[in-house]
Amino acid sequence: MRNQVSILMVMMAVAMFFSSCYHTKELAYVSDAERDSAQVILNNYTATIHPGDQLYIYVSSQTPESVIPFNEETNKGSEKSVANGYNVVDDGCIIFPVLGKIMATGLTRDSLAHVIEHRLLSEGQVTDPVVEVKMMNFRVAVIGEVKAPQELHLTSDRITIFEALAMCGDITMDGKRTNVGVLREVDGVVTLGEIDLTSKELFNSPYYYLQQNDIVYVEPTKKKKRLASRDPDIPSYITLSASVAKLIWRLSIRVSQ
Repeated sequence: MRNQVSILMVMMAVAMFFSSCYHTKELAYVSDAERDSAQVILNNYTATIHPGDQLYIYVSSQTPESVIPFNEETNKGSEKSVANGYNVVDDGCIIFPVLGKIMATGLTRDSLAHVIEHRLLSEGQVTDPVVEVKMMNFRVAVIGEVKAPQELHLTSDRITIFEALAMCGDITMDGKRTNVGVLREVDGVVTLGEIDLTSKELFNSPYYYLQQNDIVYVEPTKKKKRLASRDPDIPSYITLSASVAKLIWRLSIRVSQ
């Protein structure tokens, strides 16, 4: 009987060892890439403007008085506050002082800045305009098995999935890293993509760089799902089983003496 108990304990130890090794491998990011190796990012994402975006636009010049009408924060008579910025409405345009409607959807921030500069010059409004455009409401949400699920409000419109996860405290030990979901809406069509954070192929994924209003979902591991569906009294059963095994072990020692 003592030999049977010993064999059982060895088998349990071996099973726990291999289970631990497998779990550790799943926790590593980009585990298939050699260390100190270089990886070219082919999908170099640049954010574009969409309806619903809020933009901060500031015009500067060597003659500050000439740009006063174009800067809401210096125009005390404006009904809008600078905190609201310029709304990109459903038709894709913004309403800019003096210039009126300007199509913004589909442009990058730099492209829109160049369009406004060109209009100001060509219409004789400002002789040397320099336009700055920033995104005011760029946000992504991260939910699921992360330490601090939340909606991230960013001053930049360029963020990688790793940066977003880091801002949420990283994926927990119970999070599945091999197929993280990214919910994305483009032109009214919602798609659910997946990205494998353990593979170097993620650098070429269209989901490596997150876009405006993306929702990142970290799925729980199969182990976490099993534990969640089990009887809540299982921990007490395991404790009881361990006590019984310990008692059998002691009895086997006494019998053999």
